[in-house]
Amino acid sequence: MTKKTTTRADLTEAVYRSLGISRNESSVFVERILEEISAAIERGETVKISSFGTFSVRSKKLRIGRNPKTGEEVPITPRRVVTFHASHVLKEQINKALARDNATAAE
Repeated sequence: MTKKTTTRADLTEAVYRSLGISRNESSVFVERILEEISAAIERGETVKISSFGTFSVRSKKLRIGRNPKTGEEVPITPRRVVTFHASHVLKEQINKALARDNATAAE
C-alpha cells in the first residue's frame, strides 16, 4: 500500500484518460463536480454517492477543552463539521486490496 495523495490533477488526468476528452474539459468536469458537492455540503445537505459513501454535516455544541501545554480549560466554540461514512462496497474494496497487499508481502 502506498502513501500517495490523490490530487485534483490526478482526478483530472484519470477523467482525461478514461473519457478521451481534452485535459481542459476534464479539468472543468472535475471542478464542477467538486463545486456541486461542496455547495450541497455548505447548505447542510447530505451527499450520498452510491457505492462510495456519504458526506454529511454535523453540528457540535459548545464544550470545554484543555490547552495541552498549560492544562488551562478553554471553551471550544460551536461549529459544524463534515463527516464521511464509507459505503459497505467501498469498505469491501479496501479490505480486498489490503488482503492482496498482505498476500503479496508474505510471498
